[in-house]
Amino acid sequence: MDAINTILNEIDSLLWGPPLIVLLLGTGIYLTLRLNLMQVFRLPLALSLIFRAKNHGEGDVSSFKALCVALAATVGTGNIVGVATAVKLGGPGAVFWMWVAAFFGMATAYTESTLAQIFKERKGDEYVGGLSFYGRKLLGGSVAAGIFLSLLYIIYAFLCFPAQGFNTISAVGQVAEILSGREIATNSALYWFSFALLLVLVSLISFGGIRKLTRVTDVIVPVMAVIYVLTVISLLLFNLDRIPWFFYSVFTEAFRPEAVFGGAFGTALSQGVRRGLMSNEAGQGTITMPAAASDAAHPCDQGCVQAIGVFLDTIVICTLTSFVIIMGRVWLTDQASAWFELGKLPKFVASAAELAPGKSFHSVVSLLVSVCFGLFAFSTLLGFLSFTEICANRISERRSFIMLIRVLCLLVIAFGGMTSIAGLDLGALWNLSDFANILIAYCNIPLLYLGFRHVLLATRQYERDGGRGYCSKEAGLSLPVWDEKLK
Repeated sequence: MDAINTILNEIDSLLWGPPLIVLLLGTGIYLTLRLNLMQVFRLPLALSLIFRAKNHGEGDVSSFKALCVALAATVGTGNIVGVATAVKLGGPGAVFWMWVAAFFGMATAYTESTLAQIFKERKGDEYVGGLSFYGRKLLGGSVAAGIFLSLLYIIYAFLCFPAQGFNTISAVGQVAEILSGREIATNSALYWFSFALLLVLVSLISFGGIRKLTRVTDVIVPVMAVIYVLTVISLLLFNLDRIPWFFYSVFTEAFRPEAVFGGAFGTALSQGVRRGLMSNEAGQGTITMPAAASDAAHPCDQGCVQAIGVFLDTIVICTLTSFVIIMGRVWLTDQASAWFELGKLPKFVASAAELAPGKSFHSVVSLLVSVCFGLFAFSTLLGFLSFTEICANRISERRSFIMLIRVLCLLVIAFGGMTSIAGLDLGALWNLSDFANILIAYCNIPLLYLGFRHVLLATRQYERDGGRGYCSKEAGLSLPVWDEKLK
């Protein structure tokens, strides 16, 4: 197993090197310039679209619900533990490059989400689309391309399911330990009950389709985001004097004079970009699936909304995590060695303890963070389930095949839960999920260049006509869905 981990780490380091950094940042910069800084000038419009979106059919999904599904998958445990890892390896400077990646990633998210809307399809009373759908269209209607991209995501989801199942059950145990004040064995009745409850909830939700999923996520996502934001803000209010030092550390550590792809500067850069992609998934193509499900009035409407998702996920949520870790300054004390040896979530909790005014307040913060951690993991599970089913429908619409994929999802999630109960380490599996993550990005980004002319044309028509009248004639393509919406 150690040998496998070593090989996977070597591949991971290679793929996360200069090629992907240049590809991600370069694409974001290019799209930002071609779209005339849309993430700046269309920010107010995007915010308004989230709340005034209208549905035009009983089974349709609003822009807000589609955004919540996307955030359910992207706002996950990585927003806590991933940032902790980035700061550990790249220092405070990694946060700056995370911001840079997110800023330009907003243009990338706009492009891929607009593409998803342009090429979405109608299946019964639902819209479906995303990476595998526009990939097939842009590659000349290649059935093989659509199947390959769909299978790639399904494999990626299968590799990620165990981690989220593991994290969900672990969070329940953590909450129980805080409330009871004692350590609870992983093979206890509580863990087995949590395991059974998780499978029941996932089964009920997953077999209900995208509409049921959106009804769950548009409740969970705002709740978990509000709890986490208020928890961290409360810590900040007690430590206002440390905020200037936070920004000083971030900006000074981001520009050390070492070589760009080596040393402190290179590590900060690579960790920041990596955290940006794995947090908001801009450029990966996964957010395109809930984006396509929205009954938006114009493709660019949903593009703007999904760009906001990148802002909320990375600029807001990840930055709040960074505040706690960096302002805690445990890594600068005589406890630094012990802090670096802690697990990812314990690192965050230990940093929060340094900011909490008293033991009682720290206990409350630890409880709320653990609750958020569990909700983050559970919501990510739901997002993966939704995306997996969409991809499965791209491969085959046979009910037996869809049921098979649902059952396999449950089995893989159950495997993750069982590992939590057994106390096993699945480092190799996590590395495989990272590899799949990167591979999807390498497949998706070339498609964005291939389809950008359609996005640019839709954007110009959007600006000219105020978001009205988009159809096959305007697009220069056969788009039955959009022609139908004009009737």
